[in-house]
Amino acid sequence: MPIFYIFLRENAFLPLALLTTAVLVSPSISVAETSLETDTKKIEEREDKKKRPTSHQPEYVTVNSHMTADGTTGNPVGAGLMPKQTIAKSQSGLTRDFIARQSPTQSSTSLISMLPGVVYSANDPLGTNDDQQGLSVRGLDQTEIGYLFEGIPAAPPLFLMPYTSASVDNENIRSVTLTQGSADSASPVYNAVGGQLSVQLAKPKKTAGGFLNLSYGSYTLNREFIRLDSGELGHSGMTSFLSFSYRNANQWRGAGNSPRFHVDSRIVKEWGNQNTASFIATFNRQRQYYLRAPNMSQWQTYGTKFNYSEHYKEGDANYYLFQENARSQIFLSSPLDLFLSHNLQFSLKPYFIYVSGYDGFGTNLSAEESYQGNQPAGPLQASSAANGSITAVATDTYKQAHSGVSASVSWKTKKNTLTGGIWYSYYDFSNPSRYVAASEEGNVSNMKGYYPILTASNEPLSSYNSHLVQQTNALYIQDSLRLFSDKLIISGAFRAVMVSREVSNLLPGARYKNGASYFSPQPQIALSYQITKKHQLFINATTGFRAPSGISNYNDRFSISSGKQTRNATSDTKPEYSIGEEIGYRYSGAIRFSFSAFNYNFTNRQINTTTSLNGALVSESINGGGQTARGLQGELGTPKWHNLSAYASGQYIHATIDNNLKSGIDYLPTKGKKAIRTPSLSGSLGLSYDDGNLFGMVSVNYVGPTYSTFMNDERLASFTTTNITVGYRLKKISFAKTPQIQLNLLNLGQSGYLSGVNSVSFNAKSAKGVFGTAITGKAPTYFVGGGFAGVVSLSTGF
Repeated sequence: MPIFYIFLRENAFLPLALLTTAVLVSPSISVAETSLETDTKKIEEREDKKKRPTSHQPEYVTVNSHMTADGTTGNPVGAGLMPKQTIAKSQSGLTRDFIARQSPTQSSTSLISMLPGVVYSANDPLGTNDDQQGLSVRGLDQTEIGYLFEGIPAAPPLFLMPYTSASVDNENIRSVTLTQGSADSASPVYNAVGGQLSVQLAKPKKTAGGFLNLSYGSYTLNREFIRLDSGELGHSGMTSFLSFSYRNANQWRGAGNSPRFHVDSRIVKEWGNQNTASFIATFNRQRQYYLRAPNMSQWQTYGTKFNYSEHYKEGDANYYLFQENARSQIFLSSPLDLFLSHNLQFSLKPYFIYVSGYDGFGTNLSAEESYQGNQPAGPLQASSAANGSITAVATDTYKQAHSGVSASVSWKTKKNTLTGGIWYSYYDFSNPSRYVAASEEGNVSNMKGYYPILTASNEPLSSYNSHLVQQTNALYIQDSLRLFSDKLIISGAFRAVMVSREVSNLLPGARYKNGASYFSPQPQIALSYQITKKHQLFINATTGFRAPSGISNYNDRFSISSGKQTRNATSDTKPEYSIGEEIGYRYSGAIRFSFSAFNYNFTNRQINTTTSLNGALVSESINGGGQTARGLQGELGTPKWHNLSAYASGQYIHATIDNNLKSGIDYLPTKGKKAIRTPSLSGSLGLSYDDGNLFGMVSVNYVGPTYSTFMNDERLASFTTTNITVGYRLKKISFAKTPQIQLNLLNLGQSGYLSGVNSVSFNAKSAKGVFGTAITGKAPTYFVGGGFAGVVSLSTGF
């Protein structure tokens, strides 16, 4: 079925901005040029001649040429995993040479798995599942990593999950940059105690053309992508592109599929001395089914067969169709960069992100003895009640509207660069829960709660009915001083972040109004010294802050079966705060090498986990107390030699809990235990080949044993994953520019493995508290890494 017909059939409207972009696409299409204008050698020569970037500017290094339609140069350093860096922090990146060699189904989150300090916990082999995957950098999970898409904070401000596949298709990614350990003071994020992930969108091409990619593979995967570039419109300096993609595949274990529709578009106007105005609009809609996360005992007994039921039996709440989730997102931004004079620059980035969707979970309810908050709700009004029980779907329907703007002014003199800026964001979130009854055949009227089960008083049965408004204000100022012919750069910055939250809860018996306000001062200092053009030393001291994620901490909770209160709302949940130091060395000669040592101290360490609330899975933060982390990381990349380029990275980290943690009325003896989700050793190896026609890549990732409980009484084993890419390209056939075929083999030799921790636990086994209390254990659950998969892609420019 044609991609455009499928997209228009499934989506009743398109954002006006996308239609506007479509009109701007020129109908006359000629041979496409790549979106990026210079090759590796020219970029490096230009970087050596110009002033090195000051530490307050995020550094996005992209390597490109006119070689292929997919943007690769065929001349990568470190297999495309090691662009040149000069910022006074540990920083790594991906170029088109690496990104284009990966499966087009993979998200930006899965793409960075080979970089030092990164541990990626996959939940499917194709890398498509944003809802059930894990990511950590130096032991800090994805909710502690700031995510920026084109400089815009694209993660939901409350839950802080990156959802990178909703932002952009792989073919439109210009570069990916990961700053390990801390974010820049100018970045509009407030959760980046673990670093910053930045994704850059491709620019429109100067010449009209396009790109087509068709992919098919395991689990009946089919994916179609097309991009159209208008080229320069007259002599206006304006260019634009518009792309569509559709993807669907069966789940790799269990029943169900995962359709996805996606649109990327960008309009760029350039004039004068590097002045740029852009309009970016993306749209994403996808649906999938949750995969059941096993505990260790379930995994050892059932392996990959532990999942939700494929066929319905009366009363079975584990039927897979009940575990559905869907998400739609619209992203709009209009970044503006103006050079008001040769030493004065102004930047403005307004944005708006709207997200809607639902999460469904199967459950069983008592028709007579259910509760609405702390009030009796029965008898419930549902025609499908049998033997006093109702099989239903607990659905969490949510809407999120996130708008904001960041602005900065930078003044540069011969020796100094002074920058000041502001960031404001407004976030509105609502998520009433509902229950929808299932028929005897396992059918439900809808998954959005439109026809819910009613209480005896004709109110929709609910476990929570919350609304949150969050406002964020940030101010920063920073200065960089350049000395000794710009060899020495000293940078200092100070940022103040203010986050306020107002929460209402309409559940009977619950506290109606709640909220919290957080203020965090964040000084930073950094120093770099360019010993020679090839040798650089750097040192920095940074601070970071993260407000608690999720809405659960601010709500009273009640059991729907007994009416008893199971959790008290709090307004004094303490935010996480970190202080870090780092020293490093870089070499950029015949090879590239980077090495750093780091130390971090955390207070009120926030641990994100998943818990069950009356049949629905919800996320919340656990206060993990103090934590200390010390470690070493490094990476090495070689230039192309006999068509080969190699890469290696690794990290050693020793992270420990600094105090005993409260459990009930006692404390667990956790002081000195190793931190959860923090393997001591991790690393990767990569080798690429490209002779202009034949190309390929082999990548190997290793993750050491990882603890899943604060008491260190359970852990998942180490694992190794291997991916292989092989392909062949032609120069040109008629209108087709560099057509190619590519085969990606994912998780080679794997039939499933435990890849990471889904929900953590204080202790898996019964333990004795500090004051002698017996503390019952609770089993943590895990992500199941995907089995083997293959993806074949046919692509060409035109």
